[in-house]
Amino acid sequence: MFNGDLATLFNFPETMDKFMYSSSSGNQENSENRAASSIPVDILENSTEFVFFLDVPGISKSDIQVTVEDDNILVIRSNGKRKREDGEDEEGCKFIRLERRTPRKLVRKFRLPGDADVSAISAKCENGVLTVVVGKLPPPPKPKTIEVAIS
Repeated sequence: MFNGDLATLFNFPETMDKFMYSSSSGNQENSENRAASSIPVDILENSTEFVFFLDVPGISKSDIQVTVEDDNILVIRSNGKRKREDGEDEEGCKFIRLERRTPRKLVRKFRLPGDADVSAISAKCENGVLTVVVGKLPPPPKPKTIEVAIS
């Protein structure tokens, strides 16, 4: 499981964003930034990989981008919107109430630990859940100790 240091490492970019975009100014962009960073994520670690699970209900997989910036920051973003947020569907029906809104702009950033293999990342989106798998690098070989006889 995650120890405290590893969990802090994963959250570092978002912590900085929250610090830089404080809630004191009430403009629309800052409220969208706060909403986007509040989308829950579960992170699983096992011996071979890190797995990220994000809820993205109603967002098409073609509207989601998963990238790595600065060699160790996993960035998940979407500027897409759910189909039903148009207000009207193709049959002329309108929504009377929309309570289950997701932010129009989704951005989550995670600093990856040193053993993450950024060349081995895969993602899939099924049933409103985005799953991102980041492989781990094999542990470095242990140094050999060679005993030398002293004559």
